[in-house]
Amino acid sequence: MPLENPQRYTVTAALIYANGPIHIGHLAGCYLPADIYVRYLRSTGKDVAFISGTDEHGVPITIRAKKEGLTPQQVVDKYYGQIKQAFSDFGISFDIYSRTSNPVHHETSQAFFTKLYEQGDFDEEVTEQYYDEVAGQFLADRYIVGTCPVCGNPNAYGDQCERCGTALSPLELIDPHSTLSGSKPVLRQTKNWNLPLDRMQPKVEAYVNSHTEWKTNVFGQCQSWLKEGLRPRAMTRDLDWGIKVPLPDAEGKVLYVWFDAPIGYISMTKEWAAEQGRDWELYWRDEHTKLVHFIGKDNIVFHCIIFPAMLMAEGSFILADNVPANEFMNLEGDKISTSRNWAVWLHEYLDEMPDKQDVLRYVLAANAPETKDSEFTWKDFQTRNNAELVGIFGNFVNRAVVLTQKFCDNRVPVRGDLTNVDRAVLDELAQFPGRIGQAIEQYRFREALSLLMDLARSGNKYLAETEPWKAVKTDPQRANTILNIALQISANLAIVCEPFLPFTARKLCDQLQIRDRLDWQNAGRADLLVEGHELGKGELLFAKIEDAEIDKQIQKLLNAKRMNELATKEVPPLRDEIAYDDFAKMDIRIGTITEAERVPKSDKLLKLKVDDGFGGRQILSGIAKHFAPEDIIGKQVTFLANLAPRKMMGHESQGMILMAEDRDGKLSLIQPGDAVWNGGTVS
Repeated sequence: MPLENPQRYTVTAALIYANGPIHIGHLAGCYLPADIYVRYLRSTGKDVAFISGTDEHGVPITIRAKKEGLTPQQVVDKYYGQIKQAFSDFGISFDIYSRTSNPVHHETSQAFFTKLYEQGDFDEEVTEQYYDEVAGQFLADRYIVGTCPVCGNPNAYGDQCERCGTALSPLELIDPHSTLSGSKPVLRQTKNWNLPLDRMQPKVEAYVNSHTEWKTNVFGQCQSWLKEGLRPRAMTRDLDWGIKVPLPDAEGKVLYVWFDAPIGYISMTKEWAAEQGRDWELYWRDEHTKLVHFIGKDNIVFHCIIFPAMLMAEGSFILADNVPANEFMNLEGDKISTSRNWAVWLHEYLDEMPDKQDVLRYVLAANAPETKDSEFTWKDFQTRNNAELVGIFGNFVNRAVVLTQKFCDNRVPVRGDLTNVDRAVLDELAQFPGRIGQAIEQYRFREALSLLMDLARSGNKYLAETEPWKAVKTDPQRANTILNIALQISANLAIVCEPFLPFTARKLCDQLQIRDRLDWQNAGRADLLVEGHELGKGELLFAKIEDAEIDKQIQKLLNAKRMNELATKEVPPLRDEIAYDDFAKMDIRIGTITEAERVPKSDKLLKLKVDDGFGGRQILSGIAKHFAPEDIIGKQVTFLANLAPRKMMGHESQGMILMAEDRDGKLSLIQPGDAVWNGGTVS
């Protein structure tokens, strides 16, 4: 059952692998929703610990290290700094953003494992696992590649086929080989310690079933796992990178990354509490604390089944009250892929659009994949900025401030008698904070953002109906009342937009000269700005985004996609071997193109006249899609001179122009580095 009236909140956002930068899929999946939720809680006066960091152990780190020619420590140091800075620049307001390589995390994880071991909660099991005799180590699942038994993909991993999505074990692969040495691995016996999830299922099932209020995608996935039946899972691995297993007979073994990673939430809370002079146990062991995990859907099983099972076995920790996992965000009609570089990287976005953090926050929140996969497109990004942020939110605030500057000496005017229109908009204003807050508390962030924009729309509608720019000519007091109300709506927008648009909220407070923080309990009031209060300088909150800026981003994506395709394109296989005498029969010469024209009714052929040193010859070449006739006249080329003549499209070709083809199929002329006399031979 959900916890009612909690005294404090512990909010976690998934620990991301420190093996690459952050992209918009990560943000939309858990980090932005978590930040919106936490900013709202803080504004309502709640005691909150917002915890996250980088997961710096596991196979993905060692794979990245091998790819970049670095040590695993160098990799995690590099990406931890980059990720932490990007989150900060984007306004993700963690109380602490730490890392699992810190000593306190190693100590906490080892102590946790030791307690479970001493309680007899693990089963020791000797199994056969693949071992690379060349590399001299046991192979993690991702270090084993073979043919998928389901779809025949020759590059399936030992844990999953990424072509068909089937979950696999290394022993199911056909013709497996090690990615470390390329050799065929052998099976060797090894001992590991398993968490007996099968025996723990009744407790786990009771926990899950007590939270029917969870999102349907979360609750449904948990029920699927439980229906299938939980199975024991090894909590240790045979690796040299990770947290050492604290047992005397565990040489060469580390804690399973999904054992130590969620414990990172606890160890990082310890770090934060020590820095702040707080008691960390209140945030993890007090039954009046509400624990909420924000994650992506690929981590549901770990946060809803395995981590709770670990906590229940340990016995002294609270369990998550909610795990509002989101689905995935796609990009321009395709899945986001780090390996294919098909992504919008946060650090690059912040470099290229340094003043548009809130635009991205707005678009990602508006398109959040809360119940199903969603999609980000640059055209939608532009439309939402121009039509909604500029045209609705920014337009209303700008009109309210500019008209006050123009007609009221830049001071909040006196409010006079109210009309029915005034009362209606003020009644509506009073209801918005509660409706927005309720949506946020129920993790419906898209709905909450839509309500926020409805408040801005109501302000625009109010100004359109009351027309203060006309009223000032006939009834200045009426105009003053209208502008007073418009400014009160603007001040309320500064409060309720802060969880979503913190940079905009700060700018709006500067324009309204609100120096003291206005919290959520102030929202809905119509007296936030006192009469006579002087406003600051009015500036546009948002700027229109032009087509050229969007086209640049789209082209950047296409270029990245093309470069990836070229990098992965295979070199054509070598042809059959020939004897030197066969090669010596070819007469390869240099000539100069003197004439060039297209062959009628052919989209491929050019008819060339080549000065070959013997009076010239005609050669037909299938290069019309790569060269314009006028561009190659006068160029020297290499041609096969003793190729037997043949008819093509009614014209005789007396040789073959030699070309080179690059990875993307583009042809280039093979030319001598310096000018060579026509007829000169190539040997």
